[in-house]
Amino acid sequence: MKNEGQLNDPDSALRTERRLSASPREIFQAFELPDRLARWWGPAGFTNTFEVFEFKTGGRWVHVMHAPNGANYPNENVFREITPDTRIAIDHVVAPLFRLTITLTPQVAGTRLIWVQEFESAEMASKLRAVCEPANEENLDRLEAVLANTSRQPTAF
Repeated sequence: MKNEGQLNDPDSALRTERRLSASPREIFQAFELPDRLARWWGPAGFTNTFEVFEFKTGGRWVHVMHAPNGANYPNENVFREITPDTRIAIDHVVAPLFRLTITLTPQVAGTRLIWVQEFESAEMASKLRAVCEPANEENLDRLEAVLANTSRQPTAF
């Protein structure tokens, strides 16, 4: 039996890690609030249209990512695990198949974010590595920008 968080096949996974200056709660909200998520999800220059967004365990997330060149990329996902402020696991249920697991760990003045994208096979991970690794970094760059903008907005009373 595998341990919690252990991958089925480490060679099938792409991993990105980053320290963010925001709290786990602020980062989690950037996922759970669809208007906020739509502003940063995807590589640089991409926009999103959400058709279904059910942020709960077993909930569906259907959206189209729009590339800067006009190409559209339909996506369908299922939220497999949601632990507030700690962990989100999303199964991408259309090709290419993968599970994305985001883990948030509080640190002094920030959060350690671990982003693991586990594909159905090591071959698929190898095939997509050159596209996904930089795209995942751009995705997290966009998340950081949204978090920075959110923290500068005044709080309503």
